[in-house]
Amino acid sequence: MSVASAVKDQIQTIGGGFMFSREARAFADSTGVPGFMPGYTRGRAGVLGDVDADVVTAAFGFFRPEAIRQAWEATASIPAAAAAQGYLTACQDFGRRKLASFEDSGRLAELLQRVVAAANPVGAPLFAGWRALPQAEDAPGLVLQLIHVLRELRGGLHLIGVLGSGLTPLQAVLIAGSPLKPGPDQARNFGWPEPFDEITAELKGRWMQAESITEDLIAPAFAVLDDKEGEELVTLLNACQLAVFGDR
Repeated sequence: MSVASAVKDQIQTIGGGFMFSREARAFADSTGVPGFMPGYTRGRAGVLGDVDADVVTAAFGFFRPEAIRQAWEATASIPAAAAAQGYLTACQDFGRRKLASFEDSGRLAELLQRVVAAANPVGAPLFAGWRALPQAEDAPGLVLQLIHVLRELRGGLHLIGVLGSGLTPLQAVLIAGSPLKPGPDQARNFGWPEPFDEITAELKGRWMQAESITEDLIAPAFAVLDDKEGEELVTLLNACQLAVFGDR
């Protein structure tokens, strides 16, 4: 198993934990628009600038376009740069709260920084935007920031793999779901209406192909680490995941 494959679940789960954290909810509440989607959309996509909702849809990929437009335009009074900074602070504060006692934060941040710096941003606009933001000066905040950045990298590259494999974004959501929800529930959360496509063996095969493409595209970023450092990264991210979710 490649390092990229061995750490994808940890990055997905820890990054997703931030998006549903008390810090992210506080940021969403600060927008003055109720519900999860408006604050999430404005905060996550703020790095794209004050753009039309179609640009956000292009970057998010897996959400129903109408849901993105509604959420983006509902928070249009908040400048994109300010939203990105607010979401960044929430991400870092989540790390500070969860990893205050995690003694290996410094080393984990060092390894993650190298992977982030080595990654090619082509095809991953949210990754490029988040990588360009100022980095936290403390290790716990920086670890969560870098995990979020790498989550955006994989998400952008996975969208390429999905489209290149002949799947629609909705079909990919129905197949993969999330660590917390099965596919149909996740699709509803992303704004897609029923009825949903039947997931056939052929579609599942296409999704496996998409996963393989994603692995091929993201592997060069992790190649900056030697074998020992790659094993260390896997070990540290496993420990980080336990630190983040161990005291729920």
